[in-house]
Amino acid sequence: MKQKKRIGIIFGGRSCEHEVSLASAASVVQNLDAEKYDIVPIAITKDGAWLWGVEPQQLLRAVNDPMLATEIASSPVVTLVIDSQSRRFISINKAQPLPANGELDVLFPVLHGPYGEDGTIQGLFEMANIPYVGCGVLGSAAGMDKEIMKELFQAAGLPVVKTLTYRRFEWEREPEHLIAMIEHQLAYPCFVKPANLGSSIGVSRANDRDQLIKAMNEAFTYDRKIEVEQGINCREFSCAVLGNDEPSASVVGEILPGDEFSDYEDKYVNHTIQFVIPATIPTETAQMLRDMALRAYQALDLQGLSRVDFFQDKVTGRFYINEVNTLPGFTEMSLYPKLWAASGLAYSQLLDQLIELALRQHETRQQLRSYR
Repeated sequence: MKQKKRIGIIFGGRSCEHEVSLASAASVVQNLDAEKYDIVPIAITKDGAWLWGVEPQQLLRAVNDPMLATEIASSPVVTLVIDSQSRRFISINKAQPLPANGELDVLFPVLHGPYGEDGTIQGLFEMANIPYVGCGVLGSAAGMDKEIMKELFQAAGLPVVKTLTYRRFEWEREPEHLIAMIEHQLAYPCFVKPANLGSSIGVSRANDRDQLIKAMNEAFTYDRKIEVEQGINCREFSCAVLGNDEPSASVVGEILPGDEFSDYEDKYVNHTIQFVIPATIPTETAQMLRDMALRAYQALDLQGLSRVDFFQDKVTGRFYINEVNTLPGFTEMSLYPKLWAASGLAYSQLLDQLIELALRQHETRQQLRSYR
């Protein structure tokens, strides 16, 4: 009988996208084939503690259940052993060893935003020499930083909407000068975004100077670097990519915001966002977007998975690449799994492929010479 692989599902985290991560991880745990895998949930609290065996739904319920919160707090607090041989966790608050000595075959980070999607945790996994699902350190970092990401897109010949980037110290030193520069180079409306965050957290639309000042102040509470992007009257499209060196692209879907744009409440609170999959666009247009998605994926040296989002200007018809999301939402209602389901790959099969890609990528890394 073939031995089941032990999969560590890591979720939660210190990011503002903590709750989104819990919902994604709950779906992943539910859809992994228990006949193939031993599933080990590893929760990261908002304070940064790693808890062995705590389910995503437990963390969700603990917000309104003090007794459950106390029970969770007594769980084994663990840390990953940082050497090239162990591939295991150890408890730092319990005397007894973890089940199966804390050993895991693959880690599946279901983490969104900083400390999970930006290359930091991927670097930890590399140091521990353990296979993990998703993009590597470079791709994760480049895919999180909107400034670097767009510079790489432009270097690859991919069109992006005109965007200005500013640092917090500039805003604190010369706010009036920055506002004047923005108004000189962009027209209203414009969008203000933290450079290193997802799920539309901290994103605001500014229709005039007062709204722009408010949006800048809001965005700088989330990041030391922000983007101010020219607003366009547009349609929004998305394509899912899967693979390592020879990735594949899904069908193209269209995103229909419930409000002026797809903000956090639209996506996760009011659930007013809608998807049209496949998008009602000509076949040649869909193929062009799929090709652009693959070019973007390779420009950032991504592996495993990513969702690539696009704008189409309703006036000119021109397409722009908006961003990549290297760890997109993974609930059954999320766009990434929906795009692959429409392409003939069911949710559980998608998870199987992601784990297989992680193992292949790790094997490739093991073949490299690290010392003489």
